[in-house]
Amino acid sequence: MRDAGLAMRLRIVLPYVLGVVLAATGVQLGQWQLRRAGEKATLQAQLDQMASRPPSLLSDRQDPEAWQPVVLKGQWLPGADFLIDNRVHNGRPGFHVVSALTLDDGRVVLVNRGWTPARSNRSDLPRVPPPDGAARVEGVVHYPEARPFRLAADPAEGHLRQHLVAEEIGAAIGRAVMPWVVLQAPEAGEPLVRDWPRPDAGIDRHRGYAVQWFGLATMAAGLTGFFGWRQFFRGRQA
Repeated sequence: MRDAGLAMRLRIVLPYVLGVVLAATGVQLGQWQLRRAGEKATLQAQLDQMASRPPSLLSDRQDPEAWQPVVLKGQWLPGADFLIDNRVHNGRPGFHVVSALTLDDGRVVLVNRGWTPARSNRSDLPRVPPPDGAARVEGVVHYPEARPFRLAADPAEGHLRQHLVAEEIGAAIGRAVMPWVVLQAPEAGEPLVRDWPRPDAGIDRHRGYAVQWFGLATMAAGLTGFFGWRQFFRGRQA
């Protein structure tokens, strides 16, 4: 009889204990997400400050920072132009045009020259070669994903790619390329669209997670309090 009474009390008390634990956990995780949002706010300020700098000539062997405005000087590598598929601009499907630039110091950098629309016949790929002669490119540094998620790898050969993977493009052209890419700045008369997104540290994402965790904590606390009050009220009536 004693064991049966203890088991019954545990069945009554345990849901309330779990509710309190869930509410406390939700509050702690929500506060952690707010702290992460604060850290990302500091990072966002640094990114904005970096992006607001005037572009400067990239010195020999300099390792640039993400979103650093730079100036590159060199020569476009012949035949090293690639189309990155499934890039949408204002609801229209198209491609990013990526070309390899050999710098004066010998390094090879991939330059995302901008967006071009896809043609009605998908097999008819656009050709937008870079201009001839010496090149001077202004833009901002971007570090693409080294191993993006995809269902199948791009073929070793060919100029149509699903993702911009610097190592794979380097293998395709037979040259070692830098792990970073330059998003070229807009120029008058250029047929390619260069509407790049501003650097985003992801502050809103963490704030959204915080709202979700605080909402879960509120719901757990509210349900625990409601059922506890109802259990107490029934006990008084009995």
